[in-house]
Amino acid sequence: MDEDADTDTAGDTDEDALRLPMLLEAVLSVGTDLELRSTLQHIVDSAALLIGARYGALGVVDPERGRITELFTCGMTDEERQRIGRLPDGHTGLLGVLVQDRRPLRIDDLATDPRSSGVPPGHPEMHSFLGVPIRVHTEVFGNLYLTEKREGRFTEEDLSLLRVLASQAGIAIGNARLYETARQRERWIEGAAAVTTALLTGASAENALMTVAEQARILADASAGVVLQPTPEGGMEIVAASTTDDPGDLIGTAIAPGSPVLVQLLGGEPVFVEDSATDPRMTTHVRSRFGPSMMLPLQSGGRLIGTLALPRRRDDPVYTAVDRLLASQFASQAALALVLADARHDRERLAVFEDRDRIARDLHDLVVQRLFATEMMLESTRRRAADSADPSDPGGDSALLGRAVDELDSTIQEVRTTIFALQQPPADAPTSFRGKVLRETGGAAVVLGFQPSVHFAGAVDTLIGEETADRLLAALRGALAAAHRRPGVGAITVEVSAGGPGGGSGAAEGDPGARLRVTDDGTPPTTVDWP
Repeated sequence: MDEDADTDTAGDTDEDALRLPMLLEAVLSVGTDLELRSTLQHIVDSAALLIGARYGALGVVDPERGRITELFTCGMTDEERQRIGRLPDGHTGLLGVLVQDRRPLRIDDLATDPRSSGVPPGHPEMHSFLGVPIRVHTEVFGNLYLTEKREGRFTEEDLSLLRVLASQAGIAIGNARLYETARQRERWIEGAAAVTTALLTGASAENALMTVAEQARILADASAGVVLQPTPEGGMEIVAASTTDDPGDLIGTAIAPGSPVLVQLLGGEPVFVEDSATDPRMTTHVRSRFGPSMMLPLQSGGRLIGTLALPRRRDDPVYTAVDRLLASQFASQAALALVLADARHDRERLAVFEDRDRIARDLHDLVVQRLFATEMMLESTRRRAADSADPSDPGGDSALLGRAVDELDSTIQEVRTTIFALQQPPADAPTSFRGKVLRETGGAAVVLGFQPSVHFAGAVDTLIGEETADRLLAALRGALAAAHRRPGVGAITVEVSAGGPGGGSGAAEGDPGARLRVTDDGTPPTTVDWP
């Protein structure tokens, strides 16, 4: 009997000696790859080879939700994987036991263990089972499962070897996660820099929001990237959307005022949703298309600019803590870039206004003054020529000088109109009567193909009241529309005056002599007078 015991001990020693190099090889091999998914698959393959198991699996566990989010397998064919179907959630069966208990587990026959339940149809028949947790630092990253040992049953030595391999796998996974997080962070930083560069190089407001949505969608591997902005009613509306499909049905989708999601966003807090289709906080009609989602407030200096939403498709993996952190940092950077771009646009507009004001002052101080002085000299010359002119010569020097004086007077009126137009902010609706007349003629120029000539006489802004101004503008619109319908019209002159004698039937109290004349060069030429 002693001889038999010695023989068994010697056999175990020989077997351990043979498996030790295999363990060392497995330990070294699991740390050779820094790509996380490749590392996880390599751990499963190495464990099955080391222990001599037919099947192996590594389940990644979400510590917040206590369920399996990914499963890496070996030993099964593609057809067997398809027959199994959906990924187990880790809430039932032996996989759930390891998720909840987090202690090594060895079972000789799964068929006799009451905890073995929930096996899906089409799953390969399995009897022996071995499972150990994989820890990264103090956190359980996942569990390593082996079934169906090729020779005999799993032993305590197998369990010890697997625990050693799982310990080294935890180190390899930690390194791979650090590398993956660093690469992911680098991509987000580069994306934020690209957004900032694009916004600060003169993109319009609409293109700026689309740039933010597009970059965020790509970086987050989301199904869509949308930007919402507050509405006057107190809700939020999608104003920019980037998707791989047609985003037309997303634009205009609104979150109703008082929605729990909206209250959280208006308070500056992000919203993270596991399933948009079933979460009661989600109320929009497009929620059924999406699964996991992030809604991140775009705020800067305590001011909420909008919201960046990044929904994924149904059954897509949920966002990790790293995803949430990096996306939140991106949203903060994008919000700051939007504010800076808006401020830059305001500065550019201010520079344009200042330049227009300078041009207007130069025209008034130099050009108009010189034209007026030239007109006075010509008028004086015309009068002297008239005294010595032959009355029977209608085309003499006096008549030519008179026409020159009229042309100069018309030019002065045109320059004054241009000065007034330069002093108006181009993007704002005009508030003065002069500005409204210029807006009407400017709009008509797009249809006519040329700019009507506009002349003002008298203090039209102060003498023409609001009621009369509305009627005059209506008459102006009608005259311009009629001129457009007549053939051969290539020039239109608009004359508006106030303060003249009479005032006409169209003048109201406080609007002495408000008059409008519209003349064109059509065939035949037409003149419209109001009143």
